[in-house]
Amino acid sequence: MSLKIRLARAGAKKRPYYHIVVADSRSPRDGRFIEKVGSYNPMLPAEHDDRVHLAGERILHWMSQGALPTDRVARFLGKAGLTAMPTYQEQPKQSAPKKKAQERAAANATAAAA
Repeated sequence: MSLKIRLARAGAKKRPYYHIVVADSRSPRDGRFIEKVGSYNPMLPAEHDDRVHLAGERILHWMSQGALPTDRVARFLGKAGLTAMPTYQEQPKQSAPKKKAQERAAANATAAAA
């Protein structure tokens, strides 16, 4: 049984509120879970104290049992100082100029410099 520490959505339509739960990875997002270990209210400003609540001891306990946090929860844990801040690799931008456009821009830059 692989465990995940993830968000489970609650709240009304257009008013999201999330519980941070430990659940089996095969159970549905808002379905059965093992334990609530925190909450996240995205409607509050980023600097507000009540935006993210974490039960640090319980989270560390479940992580020692093999539970893996999702990307968003890992970011919360990193900001709280419970784990190392996750590193994200730079993703390619689809809107970046393609090869020929980059060559033209380089040619224009050299022509303008001369």
